[in-house]
Amino acid sequence: MVTSNVIKKLGQTDVIVYYSKIASSACVKRFLTGKEIATKIWLSRGIPYFIKRGSKEPPLSIEELASAVDSDFLEARKSRMGLSTVRNKLNKTQQKIWDYFPPRKLMDLFYATNNEGRGKPLERIYFDIDRSGQGPDRAQKVAAELADLIRADSDFRKKVGNFDLFPMWTGSSFHIYLMLNKKIPNSVYDREIHFSKNRPTESFTGRWADEINKKLKVKVIGGHQKSPGCINIDPSQSPSGKLARAPFSLHMKDAKTVDGVAIPLKIEMLGDKNLTSELKKYTPDRVLKELNSLAGRLP
Repeated sequence: MVTSNVIKKLGQTDVIVYYSKIASSACVKRFLTGKEIATKIWLSRGIPYFIKRGSKEPPLSIEELASAVDSDFLEARKSRMGLSTVRNKLNKTQQKIWDYFPPRKLMDLFYATNNEGRGKPLERIYFDIDRSGQGPDRAQKVAAELADLIRADSDFRKKVGNFDLFPMWTGSSFHIYLMLNKKIPNSVYDREIHFSKNRPTESFTGRWADEINKKLKVKVIGGHQKSPGCINIDPSQSPSGKLARAPFSLHMKDAKTVDGVAIPLKIEMLGDKNLTSELKKYTPDRVLKELNSLAGRLP
């Protein structure tokens, strides 16, 4: 369990101070510019969570989140009153932020990976290393091997062009991001990257998973469908209309427990045997203290 003063700063559980400070980072704004923000809002009763996103709500940008959370907004949050009561004290952007970030709730921060809507070109690809109950150290080894295979694969570069690769700790496991130098059609993703269990080695994802599976003493499979004892290499949240975890998002165990924070990494850090134990020590308060240096790792 991760404890945090900033999440209790308004006298109650409230993530808005933390996320508005994250949004104010120039590096975070650069990374998320033009991307619709989404929140995964955790509930203590009934369904475990629900998601607010730009495909169903008025879209919210990182720039709006950074600029609109002012002292008047925070005073209204302290009042413990609902949005319907304080709405006349807020401008339209602040009302929208309140709706995306309701008080007294924990939530993850996401964004539309390649924007909302289906079939749009891709400007970034990411692979989720879903460890499915395996230890984070094993997921780290898979992430390191995947990064090496991707960088060495000249055939892959012929399909997608040049890219910058960087890893991210999700708060529980790892992502491998490819920031493409030029956009590629969604058809390239469907044909070359999307994993099909019926044709597992026809995609780069499946072939890389197969190579890692042979090299490591870890069972690795491609795609989203989980299998007991396996680590998945899953690119399925890359296409437009899908969501990715934002840098510095809180990672929730349940509606009352933050159990990690998403941290951008440098590629060489994946070789550090103490990496996961150090990453688990990050709290939201520590992230804010080190935000400039941590955010500087973003491409």
